[in-house]
Amino acid sequence: MRVGFVYDLRDDYLREGFSAEEVVEFDTGDTLDHIEGALGRLGCEVERVGRGQQLARRLAQGKRWDLVLSIAEGMHGRSREAQVPAVLEMFGQPYLFSDPLTMALTLDKAMAKRVIHAAGIPTARWRVVSRPEEIENIDLPLPLFVKPLWEGTGKGCDLQSLVRDKAVLPGVIVAKLERFRQPVLVETFLSGREFTVGLIGNAPDIQPLGVMEICLNDQADAEVYTMTNKELSEARVEYRLVTDSLGERIVQLGREAFVALGCRDVARLDFRCDAAGNPHFLEANPLPGLHKTHSDLPIIAGLAGVGYDDLMGMILQAGRGRL
Repeated sequence: MRVGFVYDLRDDYLREGFSAEEVVEFDTGDTLDHIEGALGRLGCEVERVGRGQQLARRLAQGKRWDLVLSIAEGMHGRSREAQVPAVLEMFGQPYLFSDPLTMALTLDKAMAKRVIHAAGIPTARWRVVSRPEEIENIDLPLPLFVKPLWEGTGKGCDLQSLVRDKAVLPGVIVAKLERFRQPVLVETFLSGREFTVGLIGNAPDIQPLGVMEICLNDQADAEVYTMTNKELSEARVEYRLVTDSLGERIVQLGREAFVALGCRDVARLDFRCDAAGNPHFLEANPLPGLHKTHSDLPIIAGLAGVGYDDLMGMILQAGRGRL
C-alpha cells in the first residue's frame, strides 16, 4: 500500500521565524520517524509529502496514493485542522482520520461543547468571550478556567487560567484575548480527577484502547494539565490505566461523544470529574499525537499492553475498513 504522509514539522517553522509556543502543536522529527517506521513494518510504502501547501501542489500535479495519513495541524484559523482533509476530499484522495467538519468542530471548544451538551453528555457550564466588554456577562460561579477557544496541546493553559477571584478575571481574559488573538472559553473549573480515553474504530464498532488518569506530581504546575506539564510530562506526570467502574463510565461517555462529534478511525477524548466524582467532557482530539513515548495515545496503548506498531495497525485497519 502506498501511503502519502502529510505533516507540519516543528523545526521547519522554527527556521522560518515562528516561536516555540506558536509551533508547540507541530510534530518533531522523531514522531515522523516513529510513524514512518511503523507503517513500513506494516507493509506500507511511505512517501513523505510535507505540509498542506506541498500536498495541494502534488495533488494538482496529478499525484495520488492508496491512502494519505495526515498529522498536519495547520497554522491559521479555527478550521486549520480541517484544511488538509478538505483538500484531500476536493481531489478525491482517500485518507485516514476524521473529515473536515469534525476536525473544525472539535478544534472550536465551544462548538464541540454545544454538540456534546445537546447529546446529553455532561460538560461544565461555559461562556465564550470575544471582546472585553462581554466579560460582565459571565454569570458562572467561581472557580473558573480560562483558555483560548481553538488551541491544543495545553497552549494557553497555565496557572493564571485557574481563576478563584472575580476581580482577577477581567485581566486574565484580556491578556489571553491579546496574546492569542482569538476568543477565549470561560468554564466552570472541575476540581476532580482528570482522564483521557483512546477510542479506535467507526460506528457502531468503536473499541476502547484504554482509559488513562493524568496524575500531577510535586514538580508539576498544581491542579492544571498546563502546556508546560505536557511538554515536561516525563518528569512531572504519572499516567495510570483505569479499569474500574469509573473507567467504564468514561468509555461509555467517550463512545457517545465520538459518535456525536462524527469522529472516524481514532480519537482521544478528555474528561475531568467534578467534586462529586462525576466525569464531564472537556474536549476531543480526532488528530491525537503519535509520538511513540511522549504522546497520550501511545502511552495509553503501552499501559494497555498494545505495542506501537500494533496501535498503528489498528488505526490503519479502522480507516481501510471504512473506505
